[in-house]
Order: sequence, then structure tokens, then C-alpha cells
Amino acid sequence: MIRWTLPGGTRRAALATALVAATLAVPVTAQLRDQADLDAIYRIKQEGVSNSKVMETLSYLTDINGPRLTNSPMMHQAAAWAQKQLTAWGLANVHTEKWGPFGRGWVNEHTSIRMDAPQPFVLLGYPKAWTPGTEGEVSGDAVAVTIETDEDFAKYKGTLKGKFVLQSPTREVASFFESPTRRYTETGLEELSHDQIGSARGRFPGGFGAGMEFRKKRMAFYKEEGILAVVEMSAGARGDNGAVIAQGPMPGDGDRTVEGQVPVPQVVLAGEHYGRLLRVLEKKVPVKLTMNVRSRFVDTSLDVYNVIAEIPGTDKADEVVMIGAHFDSWHTGTGATDNAVSSAVMMEAMRILQTSGLKPRRTIRMALWTGEEQGLLGSRAYVKEHFADPTDMKLKPEHGKLSVYLNMDNGGGAFRGVYLQGNEAAAPVFEAWMKPFHNFGMETLSIRNTGGTDHQAFDAVGLPGFQFIQDPLEYSSRTHHTNLDVYERAIPQDLMQNAIVIASFAYQAANRDALFPRKPLPKPRPATPPPGAPAQRPATATTTSQP
Repeated sequence: MIRWTLPGGTRRAALATALVAATLAVPVTAQLRDQADLDAIYRIKQEGVSNSKVMETLSYLTDINGPRLTNSPMMHQAAAWAQKQLTAWGLANVHTEKWGPFGRGWVNEHTSIRMDAPQPFVLLGYPKAWTPGTEGEVSGDAVAVTIETDEDFAKYKGTLKGKFVLQSPTREVASFFESPTRRYTETGLEELSHDQIGSARGRFPGGFGAGMEFRKKRMAFYKEEGILAVVEMSAGARGDNGAVIAQGPMPGDGDRTVEGQVPVPQVVLAGEHYGRLLRVLEKKVPVKLTMNVRSRFVDTSLDVYNVIAEIPGTDKADEVVMIGAHFDSWHTGTGATDNAVSSAVMMEAMRILQTSGLKPRRTIRMALWTGEEQGLLGSRAYVKEHFADPTDMKLKPEHGKLSVYLNMDNGGGAFRGVYLQGNEAAAPVFEAWMKPFHNFGMETLSIRNTGGTDHQAFDAVGLPGFQFIQDPLEYSSRTHHTNLDVYERAIPQDLMQNAIVIASFAYQAANRDALFPRKPLPKPRPATPPPGAPAQRPATATTTSQP
């Protein structure tokens, strides 16, 4: 039975209310279309199960073309491969759409870190993206430094030249007594189906500006003192047990522009290895390190692009159903569960539909977004170019032609339902589409919003944009943004199922008589760039043919 709850009543009452509302709002012919086309689903399942290419696609995106840091050489290589593969599958209008500016490209080509004293020991660590290298092998003492206020600078003046600065405070390292991999239980899905009033919080609470200015001052001090590198401890419980989280510089440390470049190398160590260094130093025993980080910046273009491909529609070809996932990743792993699994699923869904010979009425368009990790930049630029700018909400003609956008970006776990983003009228539609997939465990509708991924760009301008509820597996506990985000963490059956669901939902949306139900248009809202984003002109999108 479908699980979903709206505020102010039981699930059964809410279901009845939504069904009545949908009946009044949607023509009878459209209601009749909200039944899954079982013949089409049979053909989709047959192709998706017996001839799946999803794991092969994932391997190419990770093993051959990963990681895919935005505007890095590997991102460009992966995009070129994806376009070639999509074209080979017979998809139409395969192209890139440029947007920008994003900023400089960056790639790490070599990293080695070791402790030389009190005894030799190889350390596990990675440089942060968009930070400089060490300009060859360098050696020196490690020192623990605490600079949190303006008064602290004087303590270290003239003492740091030629040293490695251990900047992070110590913390307790987490231990796994149970497997970090989990799937939703019946109880968990039941809880997820209930609304949470007033639970949303801003991602960046107040006080960021002052912190950014202090970090900028501290980095300038390190540069003036002549340190060799800043060394930090991998953050949080997810950054333990062999996992290392090394993303980009913190706001205030620097950015992706030439003018704002981080002034000194920044390296993140595994929590267990960093803790060892601190404990040795606490015993007044000297620690000597040797480090060689070779990274380079790529200034060929400050603009980047999204990858687009289509299956043309028939009698409603000017209307569009979109599916998508972000293509970019961080740089320590190969970007498998974040987010090559989703890119592979979207490509596979398009391949299934193309191979099955099904003829959608509306055009089905796939987008592989870049710049998601830096603030949904690629999808936001696309939405602004094609549909509307959320700062003024002046709608463009294409706004009235998009039916729905379906997104995947919560790891590689199997779909268990859909977040409705507050769109009550969408519930009966998804209920009908999910019914054939109850045997996949897909039965839950949550009225809640979910954030942090590209469907938000569509939702921000009043377009139906949805993210699927997925089994967590070890995404949040282990692989998300870590060096363990690799091919082996994907489960083939889950990805095959997800590709089948996406293909089915896209086809049902394309053949529905009416466009997908929409919420009222939101009010215009001022632009709020992510903290630490380089000060540049707003990102815009233009159509190009190749990267």
C-alpha cells in the first residue's frame, strides 16, 4: 500500500482529499492516462534486465574517466566519452550547453606524504581541490598551531618558516561496530511518509562573513611566515575508518580565480594518521614530514558545460520531459556513488527507451549537470537560460512546455519512492506509476522537501522537479565525498532497477495527456551565491556542439 501523509489528517483522509483535488483540477482524459502502461513497462523491463549496460557505463565513467572535478581534464574527457556513447546508441540532439564562468580547472597528478621521524610511516592523505602543490619534495618539522583569534597570531610570529602546520584540533575517531550499509525498514519508510512542519533549516547559518575574513587573514599569515603546507584532519565520523574527505578550500581560504588562489598547499590526512601525529607532538617528541604534491591549474576556459541528449516526441514533440543527474564529482575517489551511478542510470534509461522502440509523445531530454558540487551551478544556469530566473520570475516560453523533471542523486541505493516537494497534486500520478514497481520495494510518497541536488533548480521557478527516495546503503556513512567513492561500492541490481523506473516514469510522463501538475509559482527571491564562491558575473548558459 502507498505510504504518504499530508499535514492535518490521516493518510487515508489525505489521500482522499488529494484525489478529489486532482479530479477537479485535471481533465477526465488526463486522469485516465494516469495508469501505468503495462505493455511499455514489460518492454522496458525486458531490455533493462536482459541487456543492461548500466555497470559497463559506470565503469567507463569511473575507472576510465574518473574522477570528474568540474572543469578538470577528466571531466572534459568523460563528457566527450558520454557524447560519443549516447550518439552510438542512436539518441538525437546530443550536444553540450556551455555555462559560466565557473573558474579555473584543477588536477592533482601526484601526492606522497610520509612521516620520517620519530620513525618512517606512510601517511594517507589528499590535497584539497584548487590548492597549489609543494613545487617538488619538501621536508620539515610538523607543528600543532591554534590560531582562532587575532591575539593568537603573535604567539607564532617568526616561528613557522619551513614547517608543516597541523591546524585541526584533535577529535575522537568513530568506530563501526555495525555495518555502515543499510536499507530502509518498514518503520523508516513509514516515518519518512509523515510531514515535518517547520523543520527546514538554512544550510549556512549566520556569522559566515566574519569567519571568512578571519580565515583569509590566517592564510595570508601562513604565506608570509613561509610555511610548507597546512595539514588538516579528515572531518566527521564519515572521514574515519580509512575514509578521507578532501573537498575544496573553505570559504575565506581562497577560490577558483587567479586573483583569489589559495596561497599555500592544503592537505587532508586520514583521521587515524593525523591523530597519531598530534599524540606524538603532545609527548614533546619531534615529528618530521616529507611531502610531494604535484597539482596544476587549467586556464584553457573558465566556462564549462552540461551534456544534453534527446529522444524526439511525436504529436507533442514541442513539450518536454526531462531526466537528469549531476556529472561532476570530487577528486579523491572516482566519483562513483556521487554521482556516476546516477549519470549511468540516466544514460541507461535513455538507451532502454531508444532500444525498446517505444514512441513517446513528448520529447524526453536527459541532462548531465556539472558544477553541482559547487552549488547546483550547471542546472541553475540551464534553468535560468531556458525557463526563468528565480530572482525576477519572468517566465520564458519554454517554461510552459516542460512537464516534469526527474532527478537521481542520493547514492546508488534502490528507489523506494518519491519526495513530493510539497506538491500534493503529484501524489495520485506517482501512485499510479509506482504500482507496477511495488515488487521493487517502491511504495512510499513523502510530502517533504529534500534538498542539496539539481531538482531544486527547477522547483525554484515553479517547475515540477522531483528527487527519488533511495536506500541509504553506505552513501552518507561511508562513500559521500570520500576516497572510498569507487566502482565497487555500487550494487548492480539497484542500478538496473532504478534505470527501469526512470525509463518507465519518463515514458509515462511523455505520454500523459496533460502536463504534470504544478504548484503555484514562487515569489522572486534575491540571488544567494554559495559562501566562498568566486566573485564573478552570474553563470549563464549557451548552446554549443562539442566540449
